[in-house]
Amino acid sequence: MAEKTAPRSGPGGRGRGGYQKPKHLRQTTLRMFSYLTRRPLRLVIALLCVVAASVSSVAATYQMRPIINNLGQAVLNGQSELPGLLTSVLQLLGIYAVAAVCMYLQSNLMAQLAQKGCNTLRKELFDRLQELPLSYFDRHTHGELMSRFTNDADNVQMALEQSVVQLISSVITFVGTVAMMLYLSPLLFLVSAVILAITILVFAKLGGKSREYYARQQKALGEVNGNIQEVIEGLKVVKAFAHEEQAKADFAALNENYRVAASQAGFYSTVIMPIAGNLSNIGYALTAAVGGALSILAGFDIGGLVSYLNYSRQVAQPLNQISMQMTNLLSALAGAERIFEVMDTEPELDNGKITLVNVARGEDGRLRELPAGGRSGLWAWKATQVEGGRLYPTDHGWEWDVPDPQGRRYTRPAEGTIVGTGESAYELVELKGDVRFLDVSFGYVPEKEVLHHVTVYAKPGQKIAFVGSTGAGKTTMTNLINRFYEITDGLILVDGLDVRHIDKSSLRTAQGAVLQDTHLFTGTVMDNIRYGKLDATDEECIQAAKTANAHSFIRRLPDGYQTMVTGDGANLSQGQRQLLAIARAAVADPPVMVLDEATSSIDTRTEALISQGMDALMKGRTVFVIAHRLSTVRNSNCIAVIEQGQIIEKGSHQELLDLKGRYYQLYTGQFQLT
Repeated sequence: MAEKTAPRSGPGGRGRGGYQKPKHLRQTTLRMFSYLTRRPLRLVIALLCVVAASVSSVAATYQMRPIINNLGQAVLNGQSELPGLLTSVLQLLGIYAVAAVCMYLQSNLMAQLAQKGCNTLRKELFDRLQELPLSYFDRHTHGELMSRFTNDADNVQMALEQSVVQLISSVITFVGTVAMMLYLSPLLFLVSAVILAITILVFAKLGGKSREYYARQQKALGEVNGNIQEVIEGLKVVKAFAHEEQAKADFAALNENYRVAASQAGFYSTVIMPIAGNLSNIGYALTAAVGGALSILAGFDIGGLVSYLNYSRQVAQPLNQISMQMTNLLSALAGAERIFEVMDTEPELDNGKITLVNVARGEDGRLRELPAGGRSGLWAWKATQVEGGRLYPTDHGWEWDVPDPQGRRYTRPAEGTIVGTGESAYELVELKGDVRFLDVSFGYVPEKEVLHHVTVYAKPGQKIAFVGSTGAGKTTMTNLINRFYEITDGLILVDGLDVRHIDKSSLRTAQGAVLQDTHLFTGTVMDNIRYGKLDATDEECIQAAKTANAHSFIRRLPDGYQTMVTGDGANLSQGQRQLLAIARAAVADPPVMVLDEATSSIDTRTEALISQGMDALMKGRTVFVIAHRLSTVRNSNCIAVIEQGQIIEKGSHQELLDLKGRYYQLYTGQFQLT
């Protein structure tokens, strides 16, 4: 769905047109403006400058009165010297100077405040996105989330930087102008009030029509942009089916719909100003005629009449500004509300307290934790008593009293190294990569389970393969190991520890992943490999590339390992991108590896090239493999055939062939699972 954003044009400038009003106006307004109030002194100075500049603008017009009156008096009296004129002119120059300085300070301070506030807003939004669970991104498109950083954040920035001060300035100017008009001539103001009322009515009527048609224009523009993006991304498919003419016809229809909507919106946006201008001219002429009569009949001074006429010219301008800035402000508040909806989303829960620490093994075989920064290549889980359970000694050794997923308590023996005594005691469990699914059930939504009572064991160093049709639950299995999603029933144990008791960051550090959809970041080839382990040396990255058999093709790149990767690796083939993803996983050197269709996008020749590197990558690790090509899973210790969320067959390659079941049918029929 196309985002509804404030249009960039309209009567009087940017932002006139369709906008979506915020649902919670007061709360959103206070929260958005809180990003300005974090530097209260600068904000107070800026607002004082706004007030001073607006008052100066009104005062400058009034200052014309004594200048003209002095000049007229001198002409009537035949005086050659004008003693009061110089003083009045200097006062006028002083007022303009104050207004100029105040406007400069106001613009400078508000730009700083708005930029800093919006910078903080974007940072808080980005930080929150890192904390949200993957299920949130399943429900929201990338384009929708990107628009929060672009359209919505830009609207907020413009509102904080310009709309707020212009709205305040316009209100002060309007009130001040009306007050001065009443002060100069209450009788003459009655004439102006009639024209002013008509002008306000025109603004309200035509402005409503303008917003309605701009909303249609924005919707039509979104459809045009969506069609362009869709066709460009799928241009190869369009050409493959020779549907170029159909694509042209579809776009022409959408483009014509946009033209009609834009023409209507443009008409109402442009007709307001001429009508308002003509009303202003009519009002000016009537005011001048009545004012002239008052000057002749009632002694209304000429200087006062000139000042009043200038005020009558100016009084409609702040009204137009108020109307325009209110539209911009409401558009910004709607965008801010969408941003705050993301920021208020509950973050990914992580109650795990077991962390991953670097350890060393003593001569007695006991593990000891190394100080921060220590590196031994040996890792262990550190389970402290804040795990949610209690560690206590028994006659047979140490035991844990911990809660199960349903909150029931159970005991398990502490088989690792116990460090300390009493309440300060904790257990160090060597990281080996023992992974077990025990009667696991799961559903992405509560009303629909996709896994039903699955049990799988993977001992350290074993290779477990999952095969099955699309949607059977293969990828779901691997997503549960690293707690991308939380299981609804059963247990998943890593080295005997419930994964829900393990800190998510530590759990994911202990695992590597090569996914079907590779993603490379903008940077050098070396940077993309190092992403698997940010403190890896160049030598470690090169060795990882050699392990994945990526070294040979990297050396042939224009700048070798320093070749820039852009556009998600658009300058590389799909096979090369997959090899870099494998190298990235290799440099992390995790004990558990997840390979989700790791060779699905690689041709047979490239697959043969990396098979040796893959074997080296999997050596000594617990590996979970999801593959369509059955030839890649033959050497697995265990192959699990999943259908409709259940394991229907499980065993080695030969054992499953001997069963002559589903796996046998697929293998002997040379099917590729889809």
